[in-house]
Amino acid sequence: MPITQQQLLLILPNAGPRAGIFLPALNRAMLRFNIDTPRRQAAFIAQIGHESGQLSRVSENLNYSADGLANSWAPRYAEPDGKGGYLKVDVKGKARNKPNALALSLAGKPEAIANNVYASRMGNGSPATGDGWKYRGRGLIQVTGKSNFLAAGTALQIDLLNQPELLEQAEWAAMSAAHYWDARGLNELADAGAFQDIGSIINTGQRGRVPNGQDDRQALYEKALKVLA
Repeated sequence: MPITQQQLLLILPNAGPRAGIFLPALNRAMLRFNIDTPRRQAAFIAQIGHESGQLSRVSENLNYSADGLANSWAPRYAEPDGKGGYLKVDVKGKARNKPNALALSLAGKPEAIANNVYASRMGNGSPATGDGWKYRGRGLIQVTGKSNFLAAGTALQIDLLNQPELLEQAEWAAMSAAHYWDARGLNELADAGAFQDIGSIINTGQRGRVPNGQDDRQALYEKALKVLA
């Protein structure tokens, strides 16, 4: 059953006027991929709400500081301590990983960061190809990497290899998220009430972990269940 703009705003109050822009696309996407019960819809809206900052982000922000790089991708950007861990520095009273030379050289350069961190992964080429930036995360559940853009584009019958920016449009941002949901069997997990596992798959690629932002995801889910009951 379609959700209303009032319901969407009760779940995602920070969406503001974006709710009206995304609502028709979300309803079409949920209809197409059988996200069609209150429990499924509550889980879906909660997860995309968290992932997109309540519909405010449809493109990955890669404007990291050196500290952010060292603590987000430690194996690549943190200085090792020679004991299997990482050297620490004090940042505002907290022990943080010490950035290595590569992190320092990339800090504040989103395009260079994307081309480095996503190089030779997920179907992308080397940093020189620019694939990392071209196929950076886009959509309400961010599709990332050339091979994933190809898979989503094939399923949705749009040319995402040549027009990856289509996933920044409400229609395809929503549709790609629903396709991701369907392709990974997340309706079945929603039916079983395995909400944390859904977030774990979205955030880490596998079940059984606590995803980043779990408290926010859970709060949105509980609110959505009440609104859509």
